[in-house]
Amino acid sequence: MSGSNEKKGLAAQILQPWRILAIVILILGAIGVYRRFALGLGASTNLNDTFPWGLWISFDVLCGVGLAGGGFTLSAIVYIFRLEKYKPLARPAVMTAFIGYLLVIGGLLLDIGLPWRLWHPLVFHNHHSVMFEVALCVMAYTTVLAAEVSAMVFERLKKERAARIAHMFTLPLAIAAVCLSMLHQSSLGTVFLLMPGRLHELWYSPVLPFLYFISAIGVGLSMTIVESTLSARAFGRCIEAKVLQGVARMGVYVYLAYVALRFGDLAVRGQLHHVLDFDRASFFFLVEISLGFVIPMMLFVMPKIRRNTRWLYHAAQLAVFGFIVNRMNMGITGFEVVEGVGYTPSWEEVSVTLSLVTVGVIMFNLAGRFLPVFEVEAEDEIAAEVFAARQREHVGAGGQLPRGAMPAVTPDDPVGRTS
Repeated sequence: MSGSNEKKGLAAQILQPWRILAIVILILGAIGVYRRFALGLGASTNLNDTFPWGLWISFDVLCGVGLAGGGFTLSAIVYIFRLEKYKPLARPAVMTAFIGYLLVIGGLLLDIGLPWRLWHPLVFHNHHSVMFEVALCVMAYTTVLAAEVSAMVFERLKKERAARIAHMFTLPLAIAAVCLSMLHQSSLGTVFLLMPGRLHELWYSPVLPFLYFISAIGVGLSMTIVESTLSARAFGRCIEAKVLQGVARMGVYVYLAYVALRFGDLAVRGQLHHVLDFDRASFFFLVEISLGFVIPMMLFVMPKIRRNTRWLYHAAQLAVFGFIVNRMNMGITGFEVVEGVGYTPSWEEVSVTLSLVTVGVIMFNLAGRFLPVFEVEAEDEIAAEVFAARQREHVGAGGQLPRGAMPAVTPDDPVGRTS
């Protein structure tokens, strides 16, 4: 009987709607990957010589690298500037960044024409190519993230000496992470400077390297809020509300700097009038700048929003969505309106992209379950002990609450309240 019950329980878990959806996405993604390598880019995607960059570059690479910006941002905040109260957010942010960069590399393997030559920048150096600098920095930063994650692996394996050695390199690794991220986050913007006249004036700018770096910091902070909220729900943890409020306050200054630089640049270049052209370019520009930067900045300023974890989460979601629209505009919309050529991704492109996102969620879920990604603070341990002790006071014999009794405490209120 117990064996059959276990089988039924396992089958019920596998047949959950979200798991069924994930399995379907992964199957379609595997078919898309097969078609890409078996038939080539021309037959499996809607890319061409006029429009060589599409969903895989715009989302998988440009968005993926930016959304992983919380890793170097939180590393700098905690380990360089020594703001210890943000330490509970550092490890999850580093793990998210590591997984994100692995997926970016996977997306690049699918998009470039000769993926088996991905190692060439390590041997054949082209010091005059901005893509060479991006390739080296991405590989180096992924290595740094792997070194940072190794401390969690050693702790899980009870390798105390190796874990201590890994912790000794925390500060130099954090410094390396910030330096490498500054280089390649800004260099991604530099790539678009090679295409004057092909990218719409609302996005083409000589300050693109600065805009890319600042926006990566901003979305890194917002992704930290989103990731922390979702992981708290998924793993039954308490949300670090006060810590996330501080993250939101920092986000205000970052977004303010971005908006000021963006509109100041448009004004200096005499392109500000394009904002009110009310065409396709201006519509998508207003969507990205309002949803991704202005509205989240205004919401983060409001104390009521910051103190409400649900609204804070939704405000951070808006910022992430607006950032994605910005990168998609840079890679797709900004070229479409100038070239006059439309682009719609093929089902293979869509399925592969959704598969990468699904794999990322699965990897983070496994990391959260089997690695010490979430550090338990002493205050949390004390609160948990108080919570357990108070619950035992209200539980009768046999492990059941007495009839008519109500729990006096909750995990959010471990001390409880007297009636």
